[in-house]
Amino acid sequence: MNHPEINLHRAWGFQELAVRYCPYVRPHSATNQLRRWILHSHELQNKLSACHYTPGQKILTPRQVRCLVDHLGEP
Repeated sequence: MNHPEINLHRAWGFQELAVRYCPYVRPHSATNQLRRWILHSHELQNKLSACHYTPGQKILTPRQVRCLVDHLGEP
């Protein structure tokens, strides 16, 4: 599944972005996987915390999306 480049200038739904990283699983499973990646990386947690991310957040700001993409790479 080939997606166009991620638009870093808009807000993204957490699940919407998770599905980009895990396109071959159900949306709920993709969300759980993205949450696990965040939980297992203290560096990523610190970066997101500096961007005012809170666990359980449904909408990610453009700055938070950039933190994720910088850390995880383009989906």
